[in-house]
Amino acid sequence: MKQPLLIFILLMGTTVLWTQEIKTLNPNIELLEFSKEGEQEFNRNWKACEIIWEKMQSGVTYENLTAQEQKDLDQVSEVHSDYWQVGTDGCSWYCGASIAMVSASSYLKTQGKTSYVPKNAHDFDYKNAWVEGVDGYGVGEFLEFSFPQENPRITQISIVNGYVKSEKAWRENSRVKKLKMYIDDVPYSILNLKDERATNHFEVAPIGNADRNNYEELAKLPDWTMKFEILEVYPGEKYEDTVISEIYFDGIDVHCFAAGTMITMADTTQKPIELLKIGDEVVSYDIEAKTYITAVIEEVAHPIHSNLVTITFDDQSEIICTDDHPLLIANGAWVSYNPSKTIKDYDYDQVHQLKIGDVLQGNDKQQTVASIKTTVAAQPTYTIVRLDKGTNFIANNIVVGTEPLRKKINCDIHQSKGNVSK
Repeated sequence: MKQPLLIFILLMGTTVLWTQEIKTLNPNIELLEFSKEGEQEFNRNWKACEIIWEKMQSGVTYENLTAQEQKDLDQVSEVHSDYWQVGTDGCSWYCGASIAMVSASSYLKTQGKTSYVPKNAHDFDYKNAWVEGVDGYGVGEFLEFSFPQENPRITQISIVNGYVKSEKAWRENSRVKKLKMYIDDVPYSILNLKDERATNHFEVAPIGNADRNNYEELAKLPDWTMKFEILEVYPGEKYEDTVISEIYFDGIDVHCFAAGTMITMADTTQKPIELLKIGDEVVSYDIEAKTYITAVIEEVAHPIHSNLVTITFDDQSEIICTDDHPLLIANGAWVSYNPSKTIKDYDYDQVHQLKIGDVLQGNDKQQTVASIKTTVAAQPTYTIVRLDKGTNFIANNIVVGTEPLRKKINCDIHQSKGNVSK
């Protein structure tokens, strides 16, 4: 009789240890204040700025605008084109990532023209929401995201809690108090959400596959999953239905350059990449004509990365970029340290392996690669995502590519078999 008891005690001890290993995470809060008046004001400002941008494209400078036009312009960001848009039009973790599937244990049936399906929790629109579909507060119901193995890693999870489209909808419907998060059905953490009309940002250690070198093999592996299960709720004033408006992600491993990289401007001066802004004019290289042209920056990005390489040339100059950033060699072909990833995520159909001895196209001369060294420490990075013409710019006197994202579906949505209407 002692042996079974000992086994039972050991099992209980293991269970306690496992429970203790589940982390409790608390968020940083970003308050949200949407209103009909705010939407109307945004749309008025946007229409005014469209006229101003057209004038500036015709040669009118910011200094020559009226005081009111300058005020209107300062109130609108070109990369945030919709009042209800989650995030911006600029590059982010999603430039190199995709969501294979979003599903849920249940969802509330459509009411009129308003749906509450799982995809609403990842459509980058604050107006839409996922609502669980069982009686009561939905404790035990969940959302699940599936990710390809070759995705860049996740370092931030952002949860827009409750029905945030209006203050009234937020108060009347229930919100999540605690979520239990699973990775491949293994408990990972408890997320404590604030009872505020806000986005809850949770910082996490990198989640995903750290092996960034063999994308062909990673692509053959089954998707991995992240599940969010409702544990506790803040009751709504009118409805028991528990609502999540959005869950989205940020992370590392999208290609860029290190701070301090010098970009050649149209006036032949050089500016650190971290100081570039939309509207700046830079030099771009016309590959077919083999001439240099002027291009205007339309989009920039600055994510955190740890997959960096330092490329040193025979004159001891160097450039630090992510391992998948495309570089132009003298014969007009593109190369990168991780060509399979460059091809997979970005609109380059043929990219060759960067190697010592390659001759890269430079600004005023060609540069020969003398050494390549990888770096794993995470650090801020920067890049130009899009120009008004051309697909490259000059960084540390080397012609490098912009980031034309390969078109793909970020969120194929499938209903789970156990969906329950309400």
